Amino acid sequence: MPIAQTIHGERAPPSERVLESAQYISRHSKDVHVPEDGVWHAAQEIMKRMQSTGYSAADWKRHALNPSVANEEAAEWIFVVDALNFSFWTHRPTDSRYTVTLDGTAYQGYWTLCASINRALRQGIPMTDAAFLSRVTEEELAHIFRTDAPATQEQIPLLAERLRVLHEVGAVLRDKYGGKFANVIRQSKGSAQRLVAAVVRDFPCFRDEHQFAGRRVHLYKRAQILVADVWACFEGTGLGRFNDIDSITMFADYRVPQALCHFGALAYSDRLHSFLAESERAVLASGESFVSSGDACPPERPGLLASGHPWEVEIRGNSIWAVECIRRIIAENTSVHVNAILIDFYLWDYAKEQAQAMRAIPIHLTRSIFY
Repeated sequence: MPIAQTIHGERAPPSERVLESAQYISRHSKDVHVPEDGVWHAAQEIMKRMQSTGYSAADWKRHALNPSVANEEAAEWIFVVDALNFSFWTHRPTDSRYTVTLDGTAYQGYWTLCASINRALRQGIPMTDAAFLSRVTEEELAHIFRTDAPATQEQIPLLAERLRVLHEVGAVLRDKYGGKFANVIRQSKGSAQRLVAAVVRDFPCFRDEHQFAGRRVHLYKRAQILVADVWACFEGTGLGRFNDIDSITMFADYRVPQALCHFGALAYSDRLHSFLAESERAVLASGESFVSSGDACPPERPGLLASGHPWEVEIRGNSIWAVECIRRIIAENTSVHVNAILIDFYLWDYAKEQAQAMRAIPIHLTRSIFY
């Protein structure tokens, strides 16, 4: 089994840099590891479940909030959504969480983002117009992302950071790409790697890079999921046709690691597991008042892990490597073609659907624009 196979190339294409970084992180981790027997079990379970449900890229368009028609407007919508696709976890009880209702359905978590953008577009707010994004005000953005019951529900997290992101991406699109993300896609000439490279080069908010164990590592969650969403929306045709789509890795966030732990493909040390569980309890009791500083493991007290903290990087990097190992096992033991994108999509959907069943597995709490 090629779990130990080395991936070379600091100057390699972006997703190869991500895999190389993930392997490096896995080899130098102290509190997270990828158990080989757990990976084998996870690969068998995930493949069996995906086959039984007929899971495929076509599932992406079946969600009511995603574009149902694959056209240029859909590509612009995907870009705005993935520019803002970060930090939706909450410690609040269900009835006081950030909630957006659209067409009679109340959404929470990531889907509030899609519901808010769709609501704004219906109301004539040009959410996919680069010039508008480059100058939208904080007051306008707060209205666009308003919650159902402002008196009792929390607001969308990191509103100021979302405003900064929209100003950045809107200005770059306006000044360099004729106001259209579709032009960025066209310039990639059918290469997912060229598209990821262009995104992380020209849009700094997608540059998900960190220091770990003496070197820089690349994780690129939002840049890669952006390409994956375009591919899924267009089902590998038109603007979504990429000749190297299988080079994209999984998208390291806080929900998929929980699913990987559930399937046995990711394991935490006792001290890390205890810290995460204690942090969930502390944040529930006292809010987000404490964020770790420095690289101490464990931090001085339970709370949020800072973006780039060694434990946060270990969890994210090992998650990427675990999914790559799962992908390789499936590829070697079945004729069914499955890439890391589909495994990630499946695990994310599974984690959302089985949230109650996995409550005993704590997630790491980090506020970050990267996921």
